[in-house]
Amino acid sequence: MEYQLRTDRPAPAVAPSAGGWLARPDSMTAPPESPPCGAAPVSLRQPTARTLDARGPEQVAALPIEALALAGVSHRFGKLTALDDVTLTLGAGEIVCLVGPSGCGKSTLLRLAAGLERLQGGVVRVGGRVVADAHGAMPPERRGIGLVFQDYALFPHLTVLDNVRFGLRHLPAAARRSRALACLRQVGMDGYAGAYPHVLSGGQQQRVALARALAPQPAVLLLDEPFSGLDARLRQQVRDETLHVLKRSGAATLVVTHDPEEAMFLADRIVLMREGRVVQTGCPVDLYARPVNGYAASFFGEVNRFTGQVRRGGVDTPVGFVAVPEAACSCCYSNDATVEVLIRPEGLRLEPPAGGAGAALPNLARVEAARLLGRTSLIHLSMPDGHGGIFHLHARVAGPFLPAEDSQVAVTLDRRQAFVFPLTPCEDGGTLT
Repeated sequence: MEYQLRTDRPAPAVAPSAGGWLARPDSMTAPPESPPCGAAPVSLRQPTARTLDARGPEQVAALPIEALALAGVSHRFGKLTALDDVTLTLGAGEIVCLVGPSGCGKSTLLRLAAGLERLQGGVVRVGGRVVADAHGAMPPERRGIGLVFQDYALFPHLTVLDNVRFGLRHLPAAARRSRALACLRQVGMDGYAGAYPHVLSGGQQQRVALARALAPQPAVLLLDEPFSGLDARLRQQVRDETLHVLKRSGAATLVVTHDPEEAMFLADRIVLMREGRVVQTGCPVDLYARPVNGYAASFFGEVNRFTGQVRRGGVDTPVGFVAVPEAACSCCYSNDATVEVLIRPEGLRLEPPAGGAGAALPNLARVEAARLLGRTSLIHLSMPDGHGGIFHLHARVAGPFLPAEDSQVAVTLDRRQAFVFPLTPCEDGGTLT
C-alpha cells in the first residue's frame, strides 16, 4: 500500500536547495532565548518571497522552524514495542547522538525519520514541514535527508566520483562534477575520485559515504553507527575529521551509536534511550555529571555501587558520607529509606596514608592490583564494609600510579562524582535505577 502525503494543511516551507532537495537555510538568526549548552533546537528565519522544497514553491512568512522533529512517535514489531511515545527535536547545525544498548529503538527512530519504515504513530517534520503522520508519508528521496549507513552502501561498480554525484542528477553534468569534487575535497578524498570502493580502506569508504550524503546539501543528516566497522585507532581519527566536516556543513545531524564516549565526543546533545523510551536528554556534561537515575549514571562509565539507608540527609559509605540530592523526594529519601550510591572510579582519590599526631583518621584501603592503562591507572581496592564484609572498589587516577600490591592507600571521595538514587522509587519523586 503506497502512502500519499496529505496536502490540505498549511505548513511552512524550507530554504531553497539545488534540485528541490531540502537544504539548510542560508540566513539564520538566534532565537530570543539561548537553549542549554549552546544548542540551537529552533532557529528564526527571515521572510523570503518564495522558497522551494520537495513539495514545490510557496509563499512564506517569518516562522520559527526546526530542522527535524519527531513528535509522539510509537512503533511496534508484532508484540514488541520498539518505540513508546518518543519526542525529539533537532535545530540547524546541531549534532544529536542517540545512545543506548542494542534493541533500545534508536535505529528504528532513525529509520522512521528517514522514511525507511512506515510510521505507525506520531508525526515527523523536516524543516517545519510534516513529512509523515497518520494520514501518509513522503517518500525518503523527497524528504531532503542525507543518509550514511553502517556499511556505507557505496555502489561497487561506480567510481568514488560517480558514487558522490549519483544523487545530483538534477544538475547539469559540469555542475554535478564540480559539486561532487568539492564534497570529496571537503572530506579529503578528492585524490581518489577515479578509484573504486573495493580499493579503499574502511575509513576512506566512510568519508566517501559522508561526501555522498553531503552532496545534495541536505538540512538533515542521519548517520547509523557510522564508525562501528573501524578499528579503535582509525575510529578516533575518522570521527574527529567527521565532526569538523559536519560542523562546517551546517546540517542538523542525528547520529546513532552504542558507544557513550563517541556520543560525548560528537554531540551537542545526547538522547539516552532504554526499551523504546527516552531516559534523559541533555548536553554531555548533563548526562555524565547530573544523571537522572542509576541507568544513566552507569551507562556513561563504570561505577562502584553501594547500598545503604538514609540517615541525617545522606548515606554513610566506606569512603565517606554522601548527601541525598538537594531537591530529593521526601518519600524516597526519608530516614531509613534504602538507597543506592553510585561512585565513579575517578571520584576516588588515593594518597599514601598520612601519619603524625592530630592527623584525621583516613579511610584506608588495601591495594589488590594496579594496572597502567595509558592515560590512566586502574587500581583495584578492598575495604571493610563495617559489617564484617569486604567491598571491592575500582579507582581510576591520572597517569602512571602503581602502588604495590597489599600496600595501603588513603581514600578520599570527590562528592561531585557520587550519586544517590532510591532502590524503590515512589510514583511522584523517584526515578527507576
